[in-house]
Amino acid sequence: MRTAFVNTLKELARKDDRIFLVTADMGFSVLENFREEFPNRFLNTGIAEQNTIGIAAGLAMSGKIVYVYSIIPFITMRCFEQIRLDLAYNNANVKLVGVGAGFTYGSMGSSHHAIEDISIMRSIPNMTVLCPGDPFETEELIKRSYEITGPVYIRLGKNGEPIIHKNRNKIEIGEPISITEGDDLILITTSNTLELGKSWVDEFGVEGIKVNLVSMPTIKPINQSSIIKLIDRNIPIITLEEHSIIGGLGSTISEIIAESGKGVKFRRMGINDEFSHHVGGAEYQRKKLNILQKPEKSWFLK
Repeated sequence: MRTAFVNTLKELARKDDRIFLVTADMGFSVLENFREEFPNRFLNTGIAEQNTIGIAAGLAMSGKIVYVYSIIPFITMRCFEQIRLDLAYNNANVKLVGVGAGFTYGSMGSSHHAIEDISIMRSIPNMTVLCPGDPFETEELIKRSYEITGPVYIRLGKNGEPIIHKNRNKIEIGEPISITEGDDLILITTSNTLELGKSWVDEFGVEGIKVNLVSMPTIKPINQSSIIKLIDRNIPIITLEEHSIIGGLGSTISEIIAESGKGVKFRRMGINDEFSHHVGGAEYQRKKLNILQKPEKSWFLK
């Protein structure tokens, strides 16, 4: 996803000289090509994330379209007050690009785990929250972010993710995207769980179980009428995210279900209300926190 991000940003920057990229001493082996092509529109502020957001806000207020790149916990939590006041309160045209969704940087410990970021960003007024699930969604959402005037948070995985989409149609902000069709279960994923969700669909398919896999690359805003159409199918719904089950995708969908007044069997799958104290890489963390275990058939089959 990182490569898709920087390549798409370069395409946009060639057409619009207002685009400016700022990093807080991150992005080595990723951002060099942008820096070389646009040396006067690139700034490395060093490890000073709070200052970075203030600088980005100032650039935006001078007419720039600013993208800020860093690891997720550092670009969302370390500088939360600056994001809330300098960016969101002023509706500054700054796009926060966070890399390392979930346990991507698992071996580096809880300081680098990104399991609360969607909830935090979703709670801020004026903030758009985008969570692409593969390189194609990344390309599309970087383009959509450019079209938005105001703050945007873009949650990326890392690199090397496969492209899941077969039909590469334009992605609209707020809209769910059906990847596979099925009448036994609706599985809604976001961000870096799209690949895992697709593997579950394939495994269920071998058993003759048909799953409607839905990617939700936008968490805020979200088209509630499109979600209600899924609810109206009266098929069990599961949300899957590598994020706390509090405040993320699961919470977003459950709020719509509750306010719709409609009944549907529903389950949130993700990280329970806990930190990881385990030492190990991303896959090890996922196994330890039991977020790789696909749902049992007895839960959703009649």
